[in-house]
Amino acid sequence: MCIRDRLYGDGVFEGIRVYQGRIFKCDSHMERLYRCAEQIKLKIPITRDEMVIVQRQCIEANNITEGYIRLVVTRGYGTLGLDPRKCPVPGIICIADQISLYKPEFYDTGMKVVVAQRPKTPVACLDPRIKTLNYLNNILAKVEAIEAGCDEAIMLSTDGWVTECTGDNIFVIKDGQIFTPPPVNGVSGLLEGVTRKFVMETLCKECGVTCTEKMMRLDEVLAADEVFLTGTAAEIIGVNQIADRKISRGEGPITKKLRMKFRQIVTSGHVPED
Repeated sequence: MCIRDRLYGDGVFEGIRVYQGRIFKCDSHMERLYRCAEQIKLKIPITRDEMVIVQRQCIEANNITEGYIRLVVTRGYGTLGLDPRKCPVPGIICIADQISLYKPEFYDTGMKVVVAQRPKTPVACLDPRIKTLNYLNNILAKVEAIEAGCDEAIMLSTDGWVTECTGDNIFVIKDGQIFTPPPVNGVSGLLEGVTRKFVMETLCKECGVTCTEKMMRLDEVLAADEVFLTGTAAEIIGVNQIADRKISRGEGPITKKLRMKFRQIVTSGHVPED
């Protein structure tokens, strides 16, 4: 018998933050987890409410008030073959721990990223909106970043459109307006991040800036006044350089305004779980 996720990446997962003992945007994460499972024909054996209880029990057992949850649903135990019918019972794993992706000083100075030579897997092959355990495309692009002395890489579609980074969504600021690539542009796409959505629908409104989804070529990103990345683990972090192109001197003013608003919310007594 084997665990299929370890052999084939056959499952879905969520990375979720805990702030002040509350599960940040819990409902949004649960909606995506169950939707993604349905899209790979994986029936999660417990309800959403029961899954939330699992997370709360895991947080309590690990005595975590500020941390990170990794929630994994696999196809389960089965034979060495590919047939999912040989895996009758899906597996659920919940991990609560700490996470830190980038150096703390990068949140003030911004960080350098590169552009991966490896393109994003086309939507027709594997839709990146499905948060599966198959992350090899992203990992190999991440290796390119590491070999270049960076922590992140921008990934382009096979026809050159900007999609996202290996583990973060990307935003561009030009003339006071914010732009971000759309989830699907016909050939490739991106993961619709929970933090990405929070920035677009909540933070931008509270900070008085507009945010528009727009297909972008790399030249448009390189010409930006500011660039920042978002992700559950990364939160909001500025980019000061892309390859050899300098973008800004440290964190840009709009990026900082958004990040400060984010930190204000997640350190308050009203951390949103919706």
